[in-house]
Amino acid sequence: MKMLKHAEEKCYHCEVCGSLFRTKSALQIHVRTHTGEKPYCCEICDSSFTDKSQLTVHMRRHTGVKPYGCHMCGSSFTTHPELVLHVRTHTGEKPYSCQMCTASFIKKDSLKKHILTHNKEKSYSCKVCGSSFASEADLKMHMHNHVGEKPYSCEVCGSSFARKYDLKRHILIHTGEKPYSCEVCGSSFTQKSSLKTHIKIHTGEKPYSCDVCGSSFRGQSKLTVHMRTHTGEKPYSCEVCGSSFTEKSNLTVHRRIHTGEKPYSCEVCLLSFIRKDDLNIHIQNHTGVKPHACNVCGSSFPRKTQLKKHMRTHSGEKPYSCDMCGSAFRDKSNLTAHKRIHTKDKPFACEYCYSSFTEKSSLTVHMRLHTGEYYYSSLLSSVKV
Repeated sequence: MKMLKHAEEKCYHCEVCGSLFRTKSALQIHVRTHTGEKPYCCEICDSSFTDKSQLTVHMRRHTGVKPYGCHMCGSSFTTHPELVLHVRTHTGEKPYSCQMCTASFIKKDSLKKHILTHNKEKSYSCKVCGSSFASEADLKMHMHNHVGEKPYSCEVCGSSFARKYDLKRHILIHTGEKPYSCEVCGSSFTQKSSLKTHIKIHTGEKPYSCDVCGSSFRGQSKLTVHMRTHTGEKPYSCEVCGSSFTEKSNLTVHRRIHTGEKPYSCEVCLLSFIRKDDLNIHIQNHTGVKPHACNVCGSSFPRKTQLKKHMRTHSGEKPYSCDMCGSAFRDKSNLTAHKRIHTKDKPFACEYCYSSFTEKSSLTVHMRLHTGEYYYSSLLSSVKV
């Protein structure tokens, strides 16, 4: 260690990297980043730290002490920097601005991630398929897809994983443990990355921007999926009927149409559903809860998307247009059904006589001819009491 004089101020100089410090103790702490020395150890979990103050902050994770309180909403935090970030969700302050576009952010880390969307530098390439990645770790993770090696197995269900970390994360599904909690609303998650993405709901941060349309997203994965709406890419295909999807989760749900699997069951009436969202909506039939209300006519709906569709009946908006004849529709599903008039596509087939239809509702009506439901309902309506 060498002591240098600059403008009558004592500065302590690191001989390894050249950094300057005002105090000898600050230099000593810094040198430990080079030597790897961590003399301050936690007695509970064996974590170790270069600085005593870091240990003090760490201990609050075990004790639950949160000495820094928000005077606006009462939320409390372990460290002062966490409080500063939180206060910005109230004030709207976003001090970190991108010099390439107009985006601004609450945290410096979010700005750094955002800048990568402009640079798009991916210097690590896969020799098997040519895919490129921003880091060597991402490339190594990708290589497992080619090798197929999954040495870590779950003792509960037998699922296997390429990384030990992925196995640990998977086990939380069985234990129900959600160790990562949001300090704003109390929501908890099995993964730290899920918590980080969730927190952006409160902060309003969307650091990942689309170069084509300017839409912004909270996570890189969301941006990747969104880009497929521009490229038309649908990399996940059904091996039964050939339907393709932009997301793997959509393919998983679609496959249940063929297998008949309905993993989500109602505890009240025992009806089962393909998707969890469908179950949640169904449960509202029992509870009567319809949280999304129309401010024009007072109608209420279980889902926000249903309210959005309803609002178009007042506004007259028809955002979905047919590129063949120009007809416009309020709902995307109506446009999809309409296009079959042009394509002559009839995907709904009768299993008895092989008649096919453009809409599922038409098939449902047709099926009554085979089941006899139409005959008996007509007969009952003709009987005079």
